[in-house]
Amino acid sequence: MADSTRIRLIEPADAAPIAAHRIRDVEAFRPWEPDQPEHFFTAEGQAERIDRLLAGYRAGSVWPGVVLAGEEVIGQVTVGGILPQPHLRRGSVGYWIASPAQRQGHAGRAVELALGVMTDELGLHRAEASTGLENTASQRVLRRNGFSPYGVAHSSIFLQGRWRDGLLWERILGD
Repeated sequence: MADSTRIRLIEPADAAPIAAHRIRDVEAFRPWEPDQPEHFFTAEGQAERIDRLLAGYRAGSVWPGVVLAGEEVIGQVTVGGILPQPHLRRGSVGYWIASPAQRQGHAGRAVELALGVMTDELGLHRAEASTGLENTASQRVLRRNGFSPYGVAHSSIFLQGRWRDGLLWERILGD
């Protein structure tokens, strides 16, 4: 299945399929993501979010992509926190795959393709990511893509009513 995986820059037309995935998977993603207002799970809420992401893309701070299986939007992959200065040149990768498309290699392939965008299109030197300490599935995706853990960010994300630690990951691009 992963051989059909592609990524591309997000578009306004992606709002409805993303909203449909997010509302269906709200409970599946709850352990890994902060609570969102109800509006987030609507096509209108996603359209507003996409507009903000594309503004960030135009400003050079983010590369927001969707993950496709064939022509179907099945998730997102985003390079955020882009620091293009010559002495930094890094960005942070984040991703999610809709539950019906999970465990088919799409996340790993999407991250691999995003690393190519980071190197070839964005000219970055360093890729970073973070996962929850218990998110072993996401950790496997990162390991398979050459990331190594390098530290713990204590009390770094507020989830389910409490601050939680995150595992920090890095990969030098071009290696």
